[in-house]
Amino acid sequence: MKMIQKPRISQNIKLDLLSDLFENLTFEDRIRQLYRYFDESEVLYTSSFGTKSVFLLYLISKLRPTQKVHFINTTYHFPETIAYRDELKERLGLNIVEVRPSPVENRITREGEWWNDHPRMCCSMNKVVPLQPIKARHKIWISGLMSNQTNFRSNLGVFEQQGDIIKFHPIIDMDEGEFLYWKSFYKLPSHPLEAKGYGSIGCINCTARGEERDGRWKGKENKECGLHSNYFINKGV
Repeated sequence: MKMIQKPRISQNIKLDLLSDLFENLTFEDRIRQLYRYFDESEVLYTSSFGTKSVFLLYLISKLRPTQKVHFINTTYHFPETIAYRDELKERLGLNIVEVRPSPVENRITREGEWWNDHPRMCCSMNKVVPLQPIKARHKIWISGLMSNQTNFRSNLGVFEQQGDIIKFHPIIDMDEGEFLYWKSFYKLPSHPLEAKGYGSIGCINCTARGEERDGRWKGKENKECGLHSNYFINKGV
């Protein structure tokens, strides 16, 4: 039997060319096409199980049900988020891998309540650092960022280079109306805190009620935890 070779992504291929190839595809076809270029073992997928997570989780569950879904458990999540994660795991048959921070570093942030005076460092120790060794084992990272969420995200394309990994944003150009339409069409459940006025949900100490990300790190300058806004610098240089 003749073996069918996957087309490979060469390091010489510019990301803007990749974005052009995927830009006009549907959200579903973008995900299908991704696995023509990358083996599943090369693909990292993370989800926060927040208010805008469910549509991409649904697509992955239907189009690539064996894909691992990495969930960073900072130990500071709302109980409702954990319950929502477990509900979606059962309903969609998700293959969830839990990622946890170092117990020692996590305890330091808890005892010092770093979320008050050192929120960026708290995020780094509990979210960014634990994911680093996992990122190093993959070539591409699927993320459900949407361009209408923050100014930073509004400038992102379907593909972006972040350090030594390629970020893939299959729903980056999905607007709020489309999200609500497909969520209703597929009868997907909402995060339980959404009905209580939480537009975006992260750790319990840094999340308040508010539209979109207005309630994240309320009263502080940052609107990103650092997980997705690593300045896209190649660390290998």
